[in-house]
Amino acid sequence: MLRPTGKRMTYLCGMALAAGIVGLPNVGKSTLFNALSGAALAAAANYPFCTIEPNKAIVPVPDLRLEELARIVPTERITPTTITLVDIAGLVRGAHAGQGLGNQFLAHIREVEAILHLLRCFENPEIVHVEGRIDPWQDRDIVELELQLKDLETLQKSLPRIEREAKLAANPEARSLLDLFRRVETHLNAGQSLRTLPLTPEEKELLLPYHFLTLKPVLYIANIDEASLPEGNPYSKLVTERAREEGAETVVLCGALEAQIAQMPPEEQKEFLALYGLEEPALPRLIQKAYRLLGLITFFTAGPKEIRAWTVRKGTLAPQAAGKIHSDIERGFIRAEVISYEDYVRYGGEEGAKTAGRFFLHGKEYEIQEGDVVYFRFAV
Repeated sequence: MLRPTGKRMTYLCGMALAAGIVGLPNVGKSTLFNALSGAALAAAANYPFCTIEPNKAIVPVPDLRLEELARIVPTERITPTTITLVDIAGLVRGAHAGQGLGNQFLAHIREVEAILHLLRCFENPEIVHVEGRIDPWQDRDIVELELQLKDLETLQKSLPRIEREAKLAANPEARSLLDLFRRVETHLNAGQSLRTLPLTPEEKELLLPYHFLTLKPVLYIANIDEASLPEGNPYSKLVTERAREEGAETVVLCGALEAQIAQMPPEEQKEFLALYGLEEPALPRLIQKAYRLLGLITFFTAGPKEIRAWTVRKGTLAPQAAGKIHSDIERGFIRAEVISYEDYVRYGGEEGAKTAGRFFLHGKEYEIQEGDVVYFRFAV
């Protein structure tokens, strides 16, 4: 809730950050995207949703905490936070050199902050695999190799300029960047993606302007058939094991089934899921993991007009978080009045948290934490 000392303000929501669904042709990308879009559309009566383009959708992030806050603070409207999901054109061998839709594929990956790598973990003779066999981790290797080769191309285009600048005695920053580029080049030439290269936060910052594709975080999605539910199959278990070795997470789901579930009313979903030994759809879990993969956290504002979830990156300070709501609030920021979600629920809202000594006042240097319920004081 906002607490202006002057005029009344209006809520404005910032643009969601994007994760791209990536994979070879015929692995189920469009089916999964349609399932995600359908789930969002089904929720549109209560939540904001829109399709920006045929291959791009803004999807609400499921969060049961919103309903719990609404139990404590009766409100007119509940608004979740969102992420943008992009269905990226299928890749084939040689994409880095423009084969197939390679240029479009790689350009779209450059525009997203994280990769949702969908891997085919089902057999179906009616759906031809572009490589003529089912081997999900080899599919993963094909995509990774194309991204690595594109990163090498990006590096080699920039390297001559950096080398020239590094020769100037008064340019130590360029020499540091050149050293970093040499490490990047060695790593890529060894067939390793940049997300596995140990980098300091400062080094990652230096590399950001170059939009290296293999530096983006990855979530693997194992797409199985209905017959493999609920335990998965050898293909999906291999993906989960290999991803764990890489330090990545995996979501196992049946895209075709999720597309059906997304179109059902909630009261029918539970009975349908039980037929397959499932307790809940996989899509909410996928969306939540994609959200975390982007390095995002959620804070809340709660009041009689609206209870709303807001998205910021980890490490965001209170004034910048206030700016997500309205730029005037950031400019006129005085302080943030903060209650953790756990304390808000435990003590039944603001007054109970105050009585329990769990209501805190923070200034401009406060770093917003996951689940904070925040009241911004500001002057305009």
